[in-house]
Amino acid sequence: MNRYRLILLWILFSHPLLAQDNGRTLSAEQVMQIVKQYHPVAKQACIVIEKAKADITIARGGFDPLFYNANAQKAFDGSDYYQYNRPNLTIPTWFGMEVHAGLEKLSGSRTDPTETSGETSYLGLSVPLAKNLLMDKRRAALQTAKILRSASEVERKNMMNNLLLDAMKSYWYWVLNYQGYKILNDAVLVNEKRVQLVKTAFQLGDRPAIDTTEVLTQLQSFQVLRENAWMAFQNAGLELSAFLWQQNDEPVVLPVDVVPADESLLLAIPASSLPVLSELLDATKKNHPELLLYNFKLEALSVEKKLKFQGLLPAINFEYNQLGKNYNILKTATGPLFENNFRYILSVGIPLRLSEGRGEYRKTKLKITETQLQQSLKEVQLENKVKSYFNELVALKKQVQVQESAYKNYLALQRGEEIRLHAGESSLFMVNARESKTLEALQKLQELRTKYLVTLITLQWAAGLIMG
Repeated sequence: MNRYRLILLWILFSHPLLAQDNGRTLSAEQVMQIVKQYHPVAKQACIVIEKAKADITIARGGFDPLFYNANAQKAFDGSDYYQYNRPNLTIPTWFGMEVHAGLEKLSGSRTDPTETSGETSYLGLSVPLAKNLLMDKRRAALQTAKILRSASEVERKNMMNNLLLDAMKSYWYWVLNYQGYKILNDAVLVNEKRVQLVKTAFQLGDRPAIDTTEVLTQLQSFQVLRENAWMAFQNAGLELSAFLWQQNDEPVVLPVDVVPADESLLLAIPASSLPVLSELLDATKKNHPELLLYNFKLEALSVEKKLKFQGLLPAINFEYNQLGKNYNILKTATGPLFENNFRYILSVGIPLRLSEGRGEYRKTKLKITETQLQQSLKEVQLENKVKSYFNELVALKKQVQVQESAYKNYLALQRGEEIRLHAGESSLFMVNARESKTLEALQKLQELRTKYLVTLITLQWAAGLIMG
């Protein structure tokens, strides 16, 4: 009997048996790396950059040299009306000027009298003197494409910031469910031994029959809770699997025998230092992708404003061509400009009320003001988010510290009740009640620890610091 009581005392005082891991673990850092490299959204974020590069190539097409050739002939009722061949090369420049050169061969009995028969050549340029001199659609398109290329990198970071937040939340909830399962599994193992021991004590006449029912009921209760916890752990693993992909774009189903590798982070919360709020706020203002995107929007609107301003200017265009006989213009086009063998065109036009130009220019200015207001509002919203999550983090750290102390107290009460049971001053009912309270306190502690880490990663997300 004394030996039995020693065994009973050892089991009652023994700590829960920790579930043995098989060595296959998954850490938060591993999840982040997998998401960054293989998740479809991460790859889509990279595609955004490539599309922006393609848009730059498209915009540069407006400055591509253009070769054009026109060849025509007309003959009617035995008469050769005309026959001509006109190859032409036009080279746009960044400064709005166009350089063009060409050859002409014209023959026939009914040609335009303003044109020159035979073989001729020309070299000239056309320049806008007011409207489109400092900005035109081609330059605006290219400048805007370059701005959007820079914005695409920030957009990618914003997409990654949101994606990694969701992935880390799923990971820590997976850790929480694993902790919940392990706690209940340990409780089941302890109570299975307790049931066997109480049955032995009953058979020896040391415990009443009702005690076997008491311990069996406690065991069955924990077994049901363990099965629910196992189901929750598996479902959390499925949710986490949605963020795990392979290099060949195949999804990964998280194996059931893989367990978390970051449990030490849960235990280190009380000793960990809190981030500095002022530094987080500064980082938010300087680096948050959503705020930076507004800067690029304003840059693009500034280009649009310059373009729309051109609508308030008169269209004054000047074109000059130096003409040459035959196809060798360098030898035949001699003498000063505007003296011989030349052609020029000076055209002037302006809407008398400038209604469209004034309306477009004013609309762009309003867009800029609207975007600036949106940026100011977004900055305040992000700062408030950072402050809110920081306050929550501070409160959770204190709650974790208090709950750890509460758990230790519940555990001490349980151990005390077990001693009283051994001394014959308590009952298994009281021990079971104390044990349930201890497990509830431990589960609450794990929930607070997980919530702290989730809030920490959310705080980093609010400051724009977890993007890839």
